[in-house]
Amino acid sequence: MRAAPARPAMTGERSLVMLGRMLVDRRSLLALAAVALAPRTARAQDGRPIRLVVGFTAGGTTDFVARLLAERLKASLGEPVIVENKPGANGAIAAEYVAKSEPDGHTLFFSTVGALAINPALRSNLAYDPVKDFAPVGMAVFNSTMLVVAASMKVDSARELAALARTRPVTVGITGLGSISHLALELFQAAAGVKFQAVPYRGAAQALTDLLGGQLDALLGDVPTVMAQAKAGKLKPLAASSQERSDVFPEVPTFLEQGFSDTVANQWAGTLAPAHTPAAAILRLNAAFNAVLNDPDIRGKLARAGVTPAPGSPEAFARHLADEIARWGRLIREKGIRGE
Repeated sequence: MRAAPARPAMTGERSLVMLGRMLVDRRSLLALAAVALAPRTARAQDGRPIRLVVGFTAGGTTDFVARLLAERLKASLGEPVIVENKPGANGAIAAEYVAKSEPDGHTLFFSTVGALAINPALRSNLAYDPVKDFAPVGMAVFNSTMLVVAASMKVDSARELAALARTRPVTVGITGLGSISHLALELFQAAAGVKFQAVPYRGAAQALTDLLGGQLDALLGDVPTVMAQAKAGKLKPLAASSQERSDVFPEVPTFLEQGFSDTVANQWAGTLAPAHTPAAAILRLNAAFNAVLNDPDIRGKLARAGVTPAPGSPEAFARHLADEIARWGRLIREKGIRGE
């Protein structure tokens, strides 16, 4: 990911980050030893299918990316790779399922920031621990959360929308309480020193309809959600909540560029295996995923869907996950945010 989350300030958060890094260092040493010492037959494929478990229904962005990668992974790994949808509880049902699966490298969790970094702060009864119960394989993709208004709206920047909110109530649609768009709005409000009227929706379809119909002033939605209407000229993007400008909307400045510090809230997805999966299997899977994510054809298809590929090492993903858990947990506690 491009965003560099803020350094945790609380003792518990610092401990979590240190734990993540200790686990990363240990896994790195084990991985190198396993690759060097394991016999050739131990690293060979056994022909069983690899299941890529997605915590959402078929047809969404996460499912699309998982299926696109799975199709190409078959050739890379020499084994069938199938996508298995287990929707519910913002990915928690799928997370628990994978966490309790056999750690043999054949059941993987393809998940987003919600299940891994937001759920732990929103839900006290989770049946999984995002750090202890999983072995990171690698980051896969990310996309920016975009602030958009109807094309007819007489504002042209996030600064102008904040100024408008000082004169009258401004409604901003979010895709669920505790969602990444909700957290982006909290960051924007804090940085702007204004209060918007948040309007939560269950997904983006009705929010888009209400925005285009004039029932909403603005919407915070990820790039795949708003891309088609923005490209058609029906929506006007005002700001991207990423560290750098979106590849899809390079002409749109970030919140940071417009003077709103710490307003970074990316949607992202990555792959994890159950804890105690052999290090050699993790390295093999990571190499396969990265090869697919670096393939020009795959990168083109992801770009057309509004998604940016973000291949990397298991170590980098573990660090990012620990940072995101600390960052979003701190915000959720400070703001008293409750999930749906």
